[in-house]
Amino acid sequence: MRYSEDTLKSWSSPLSEAENQRVKNTISMIESALSAHVGMRSLKYKVILQGSYANNTNVRQNSDVDICVMLTSSFEAEYVYGYTDKDYGYLSGGTSYYTFKQYVIEALRNKFGYSVVSVGNKCINIGDNTYHVNADVIPAYQYRNYKALNSRDPNRFVEGILFYAADGTKIINYPEVHKENGIEKNIQTKYQYKKLVRMIKNIRNKMADDKKVNENAITSFLIECLIWNVPNNYITGSNTWNETIQNTIACLYTEMNKGNYTNWTEVSKMFPLFRSGQKWSVNDVSSFLLDMYSYLGYV
Repeated sequence: MRYSEDTLKSWSSPLSEAENQRVKNTISMIESALSAHVGMRSLKYKVILQGSYANNTNVRQNSDVDICVMLTSSFEAEYVYGYTDKDYGYLSGGTSYYTFKQYVIEALRNKFGYSVVSVGNKCINIGDNTYHVNADVIPAYQYRNYKALNSRDPNRFVEGILFYAADGTKIINYPEVHKENGIEKNIQTKYQYKKLVRMIKNIRNKMADDKKVNENAITSFLIECLIWNVPNNYITGSNTWNETIQNTIACLYTEMNKGNYTNWTEVSKMFPLFRSGQKWSVNDVSSFLLDMYSYLGYV
């Protein structure tokens, strides 16, 4: 086996307090920047943590923070079939997405400096320094999914976020649902799920250093989702972490060969894990599992 139990156990831990404080500093500065912007003062919005930090699955090499600034005074919705906004008592209109996004960009540049804040296709990046970490900020509408619950009640919906990439692509995610489901899985597995996710992420990073993995396809998000689809008894049924990892990889690979990956979902359970537009494919994941099994010395 390539890694000892002590090494794997050390990888199961979350960020150190010093790293955690830099993340907290980043969040505080972003919130301060938004509240100081004149255009933002007339709007209602929420700052939502998402990604590995929000889900407590960070590892040292991806300790940046993903933040969504979600507009709630305007929103988009998915209604029950045949219903419209008028059936829920809503009116069309509100702040345009591009106006809101421009407000957020201006607020961040006013706070952090123009040279530190860059605008990419999907997010606004804030470069790091000794006080704060690198941050990816996404301005988004609140997304109200009534259809998922077959709800005619305007106050009963699954909350997600909706934003538009610079290339015009419309993107919908459910970060809060993801977080809640991850917490539930962690409890069900006696708090082993998130430890296992951190270990696999660290192993993936080591494989990337050794050029043994497709870094673009095997993302941090994908690993979190793969482990979430593993039955709980595979996560809790072994006496050592090496046994747990070996059984987890074998379970995922076997189920993929059976074609059962078509039943796997993202942690939010709102989307299939393998759908069009993802960075990864079935072949990418199968290769990663085989390569990881061999890399760890389990064959």
